[in-house]
Amino acid sequence: MKLATLLEQRGIHFERTIHPPTYTAQTLAAEEHESGYRVAKPVVVKGEGGFVMCVVPACARVELEAVGRLLRDKTVRLATETEMAEMFPECDLGAEPPVGELFGLPTLMDDSLQDEDFLLLQAGTHTEAIKMRREDYQEIARPRIDSIASYE
Repeated sequence: MKLATLLEQRGIHFERTIHPPTYTAQTLAAEEHESGYRVAKPVVVKGEGGFVMCVVPACARVELEAVGRLLRDKTVRLATETEMAEMFPECDLGAEPPVGELFGLPTLMDDSLQDEDFLLLQAGTHTEAIKMRREDYQEIARPRIDSIASYE
């Protein structure tokens, strides 16, 4: 199921934008004239218990050690491109929406995203984005919230 379809089914207001192709969350932020702190970047990790979708601001990176501590799993690593392609066959590689529920994955969200009124999300392609209220995002994603990001 596509993110826009899920939002429409749940009656959640969102804005959809079309933009030139972007291949990183930071480039998406620039193209949409938004702060990287408002772009919810998905990063999929794998541990002993399976895959987990981590969501951090575009300008941050996932701290694997922090995720490992939360999951009580010392084997946490980034998912490979092959694993990603298999998990998200309906999405452009690297453009999956940061909503684990769409794909049967638990979601971890960095607590810094709670400071934002709205979030910008990748919508499954390199040319489409969705802007929505952060509270609505949390309602559909049902993330576990903790500190999982670092800034360089």
